[in-house]
Amino acid sequence: MLYTIDLKEMEFRAFHGCYDLEQKVGNRFIVELRITTELGSVADEDAVEKAVNYLTVYEIVRDVMRNTCRTIEAVSQNIIRAVKEKYPQIVEIECCVAKLAPPLGGKVGRVSVTLKG
Repeated sequence: MLYTIDLKEMEFRAFHGCYDLEQKVGNRFIVELRITTELGSVADEDAVEKAVNYLTVYEIVRDVMRNTCRTIEAVSQNIIRAVKEKYPQIVEIECCVAKLAPPLGGKVGRVSVTLKG
């Protein structure tokens, strides 16, 4: 059986961006994950140690966000790879990375990309 874990509105200050200034001053980012994984015996045994641990996933995302990238596509891909490496029982991850108030020359609330892996 499969189940889904959603981590919503994780907010980070990070230094991702294609412009040098973005990499110096930073920006605010929102990351959201939807993880589809095998249930296995997690529910039957009430075995937290066999589950995908939400705290560990958050820490992985936080650590990936600390590594500057020029594109949010690369950030999203790095998050997916790191989480799947830690939890091989994951079937699929959908990762959305949004940059708040991107420097596009006008008022834009956010720009985001979503990758599935």
